[in-house]
Amino acid sequence: MKKAFLLCFAGVAACSRPQPAVQPDVHYVVGPAWKAGAAWMYPREDFSYQAMGLAVRDAPSDQPLTTDGEVRNPLSMSGSHPTLQLPAVVRVTNLENGREITIRLNDRGPAEAGRMLGLSRKAADLLGMGAGPARVRVVEDETASRQLAEELPGGPMLQISAAPLETVQQTALGPVTQQAAGAVAGAPQATPADQTTSRPAVRLPDLPVAWRQGPPVETRLWVETADFTARGPAARQAAQEGGTVWPSFTPQGKMWAVRQGPFTTISDADTALKRALADGLTGSHIVVE
Repeated sequence: MKKAFLLCFAGVAACSRPQPAVQPDVHYVVGPAWKAGAAWMYPREDFSYQAMGLAVRDAPSDQPLTTDGEVRNPLSMSGSHPTLQLPAVVRVTNLENGREITIRLNDRGPAEAGRMLGLSRKAADLLGMGAGPARVRVVEDETASRQLAEELPGGPMLQISAAPLETVQQTALGPVTQQAAGAVAGAPQATPADQTTSRPAVRLPDLPVAWRQGPPVETRLWVETADFTARGPAARQAAQEGGTVWPSFTPQGKMWAVRQGPFTTISDADTALKRALADGLTGSHIVVE
């Protein structure tokens, strides 16, 4: 009995030992294509991003770090995005009630097709969101986002500065002394393994927990199923789907989009999106205007 008690006590003591703190590994990242439901997402660098769509609360995760290496914190002003470079600073407006917040995107998501933005619990609460999706406008802070890209490990500026440089070494023509045999004067010396210092962990400051009030905006919902470089193919696709053709302006130039709608409710838009994805139109997404 005494032995069993001691084993139990030892087990409790082991469980009560403090766990090591999670260390951040903050870095700049774009990342590969990934799948949200049946829709493919293609991450890209875009510092002038503006869009309207549906935001949801980020689902709980058992991963301690976000995609860009920040320590996950549901009480921070943060969120996830399916395609933008990470991290990025954006202004988010809830079009349904006019509330506006500023957050740092640091994770990939949401994992559900038709959702443009995921929000931490604190950010969603301040935006006045309920349990379901909300119609939002997202505008990137270009200056702040570029600064993060240039300063963080893995960013474009770091890749340039880290490129290997050729060094010119001199060879002594006279007798080689014992001191000169080790290295050429002025050449960088190898650092012993036990003297190598690791790069200190980067920590990004938390954004202010605050919101601003503006006017609500009336919107409509559409399902955009395809983009074409010419109007003719877009019109033929629209006729097959029972949709309409809309001009679409992208970083690549003017395109022609095929849309279905408008829809009054998010549920109706979701139904149309699922039907389009099931028909093999994997680039389909919900548009808020």
